[in-house]
Amino acid sequence: MSATPFEALGGEPAVRQLVDRFYDLMDLEPAFAGLRALHPDVLDSSRDKLHWFLCGWLGGPQLYIERFGHPRLRARHLPYPIGIAERDQWLACMSQAMHELSIDEAMSVRLAESFFGTADWMRNKGA
Repeated sequence: MSATPFEALGGEPAVRQLVDRFYDLMDLEPAFAGLRALHPDVLDSSRDKLHWFLCGWLGGPQLYIERFGHPRLRARHLPYPIGIAERDQWLACMSQAMHELSIDEAMSVRLAESFFGTADWMRNKGA
């Protein structure tokens, strides 16, 4: 039996590290300013929710579902204008976080492909 992506990454501590780097980059890099503007001033809740969600999405414990029920990702993101630019900033920020954390190249590619499908599905504005 092969390891889940959650296990291959290193479990909950590794997912937390990825999420924290993602949000640190969003805060620091001007290229992600549009994405950052869609988030609250304080990112603690956003960090926790993405961490909990990714743990389950990657095949680990269903921490998000235990707390909030079904993720309903698209419905929960409808209040925020998400177009191609926001999708691409999210993907670029996550890609940079994975690269900076030296996540295995094959795993990074696999995750990037999955992230693209989900991020593209979240778009709710034309451009």
